[in-house]
Amino acid sequence: MSLIRRSVLHGVQRILLAILVMIALAVITIGVRAIWSAERVSVAASVTPVPEGTAANVPTPTPEATPRPTRGSLFDRFFPQPASSARAKVGIVAGHWENDVGAVCPDGLTEVEITVAVAQQVVDSLSRAGYEAEMLAEFSPKLHGYEADALVSIHADSCNVPEASGFKVARVSSSLVPELEDRLVLSLIEKYRDATGLPFHENSITYDMTEYHAFYEIAAETPGAIIEIGFMDADRRLLTRRQDLVAKGIVNGIKKFIEETQ
Repeated sequence: MSLIRRSVLHGVQRILLAILVMIALAVITIGVRAIWSAERVSVAASVTPVPEGTAANVPTPTPEATPRPTRGSLFDRFFPQPASSARAKVGIVAGHWENDVGAVCPDGLTEVEITVAVAQQVVDSLSRAGYEAEMLAEFSPKLHGYEADALVSIHADSCNVPEASGFKVARVSSSLVPELEDRLVLSLIEKYRDATGLPFHENSITYDMTEYHAFYEIAAETPGAIIEIGFMDADRRLLTRRQDLVAKGIVNGIKKFIEETQ
């Protein structure tokens, strides 16, 4: 009897264990289905119904644009810009313009007609090169306190000494910026001599040049120079027919000075 009862108990235990396993599986299945159904309802609620016969426009994510280098990053690193973009300012005085005719030769050639023509070519050439250049009259009101990177006054020597040939350049005798003005004078001498082939007359520089009125009118920090571009008799051909060379020498002298001082 004891053996029979033990066998019956083992059988009952196996049946109960099987029933428990089936119940556990059923509970798990019901829970999974409930979660899946809840997710479907949530998705359906967030989708706007599309009317029948209308193609559904499924939104696609917009790709983010790749950042492009700006002038402040790679551009400036590989193509650095000058520290200052301001253009150099240059004033050109056309000797005697709007005041008198200056020196006059026996045949009627006047200094002012030469200086105006040359000054205009100098200003035009500097402007094309990117400078802020302007032509000023002999006693222009603008000269008072004039501020610029350079001021050059253009004049010509008279016909009084027929055999004389050459040019002269000078600065004010009592300069507040002597080193700067000496540099301007030397640049003009070098480049004007190269362009025209004329000799430099250092020993014939006059008081009227070193005490030229405009030097005392412009701002003290503005470097200034006066150039006598040649004699109206011996150098007439250059001054009247090759004004392009005259202007070139002055322009190149100014450029050299500006480039070496900025």
